[in-house]
Amino acid sequence: MKRKYMNEEDLLYTLALQKASKIGDITAKKMIQYCGSPKEIFFSKASSLQTINGVGTNLTHFLKDKLLLKAAEKELKYIQDNQLKTYYFEDENYPSRLKNCIDGPILLFGAGNIDLQKTKIISIVGTRNITSHGKAFCEQLVEDLSILNPLIISGFAYGVDITVHKAAIKNKLQNIGCLAHGLNQIYPKVHKKYMHQVEENGGFLTEFWSTSSPERENFIKRNRIIAGISEATIVIESAAKGGSLITADIANSYNREVFAVSGRPTDIFSEGCNNLIKQQKAQLISSAADVIYMLNWDVNNQKQKVIQPQLFFDLTETEEKIIAHLKKHGKAHLDAIAIACQIPIYSLSGTLLNLELKGILRPHPGKYFEIIGY
Repeated sequence: MKRKYMNEEDLLYTLALQKASKIGDITAKKMIQYCGSPKEIFFSKASSLQTINGVGTNLTHFLKDKLLLKAAEKELKYIQDNQLKTYYFEDENYPSRLKNCIDGPILLFGAGNIDLQKTKIISIVGTRNITSHGKAFCEQLVEDLSILNPLIISGFAYGVDITVHKAAIKNKLQNIGCLAHGLNQIYPKVHKKYMHQVEENGGFLTEFWSTSSPERENFIKRNRIIAGISEATIVIESAAKGGSLITADIANSYNREVFAVSGRPTDIFSEGCNNLIKQQKAQLISSAADVIYMLNWDVNNQKQKVIQPQLFFDLTETEEKIIAHLKKHGKAHLDAIAIACQIPIYSLSGTLLNLELKGILRPHPGKYFEIIGY
């Protein structure tokens, strides 16, 4: 049986290994597997370590640095003083999907009320220059997914990221900000006002020490955690180049699902998403219903909770408008409902899903819908 938490000595030597120059996560895992523990690496002969594939004289030389343990002791004290959570890659509490990523961090640090044992975990990323359309889609997507109570991951940056976190907070969903720096700071500083709300129902994860600042290369490293920890990555908006496209590529390399929201061909903030879809690196989505269907998330249990015999339904104005149209015209196509009721497709799909879960509406092949219980 795997242990849930590592002891202080194990943590100290893991920190020292993590600090060692030129020794990345892949090599570190090989060394741990060979030696049995991080501590044993530091007490093994260099000649023995050099028999490990990828480990040469230069790498074993870095392990002799006497400053490694001193730095590790200082960081250990910071972790203990601030009661940070630690997640070692061989322990039970380490994110299960990230365990399967060859380059996943050997050690993560967390703050807040994090529950990484949820089965439904998705990452939502995108441009820092989010448009009003992207913002509306993102907010609607999170709201419509909330009925299935997923854990949502993003990067706590400008644009799409912070929109995702705020929408998750609004819908009382656990959400985690994956950071490109230590937990002793926040970037951008303007988002500090949202930290407490995130930590109340979620929190923050990072592989970086308290001595790490938000350098450019850290964001690229951070993206593999966002991609690897989740079941799927959703790209809301992106220009032709951007960090979210790197996250999508990494997710594909991990054999994860990738979804993208298409946009107008002339829209520079949708160019990256359009290219992902065109190059078959992402599946097109237009609503939360698409995500639920493609991930095969079971809504039957939720339906059992929601669908009960009742005389009155608590409906929104938009839902009443849709029902009135279907009562008058019978079974209707998604596009016809959108045009008749003057509701954007990205918003309509989520509303139709909610009506289905209430037991009022039934979907049919070809995106047709009809009233069944009203």
